[in-house]
Amino acid sequence: MDADEILMDCEERMEKAASVLADQLKGLRTGRANPGLVDSIRVDYYGSPTPLKQLASISVPEPQQILIRPFDASAIGEIAKAIQASDVGLSPNNDGKMIRLNVPPLSTERRKQLVSRVKEFAEEARVSIRNIRRDANKHADTAEKDKIMSEDERDTVKDEIQKLTKKYEGKVNDSADAKEKDVMDE
Repeated sequence: MDADEILMDCEERMEKAASVLADQLKGLRTGRANPGLVDSIRVDYYGSPTPLKQLASISVPEPQQILIRPFDASAIGEIAKAIQASDVGLSPNNDGKMIRLNVPPLSTERRKQLVSRVKEFAEEARVSIRNIRRDANKHADTAEKDKIMSEDERDTVKDEIQKLTKKYEGKVNDSADAKEKDVMDE
């Protein structure tokens, strides 16, 4: 691998780590209704686990309510079962045509638990980014040993890798801080 390939691979993988964190944070509950809470729920639809967002339109008509309208009315029972089985902690109100989820306000204790969960997710993302940095540095060392690049080029590549690491750790920290603030605000 030459310097450009190493840096491109490193940046792509770090971007993926940051986007995984963003997806995880989207699914965390705050005091307000958010379609992201139920997006990732998988429904057993004709024998195959299907994401809820492919089976129904999900909207938020009020700040404390999520409305799920299945495209196929026969799937409503399976959707309700999947919501109850998920770790969202909301009970579905099924009227035969659509499902309403009322999102109760969070207690202070629950908010603190969610903040600690946000911190866990952020730390996992930072560890992942550091592992990517380690791999990229290893590739740079190998390229230098194989005479693909000089020592100076290797050092430059390592500096660039460190800059990428700082950039993506910053993104992770910003995302986590924003979500913590969102969770703690009432």
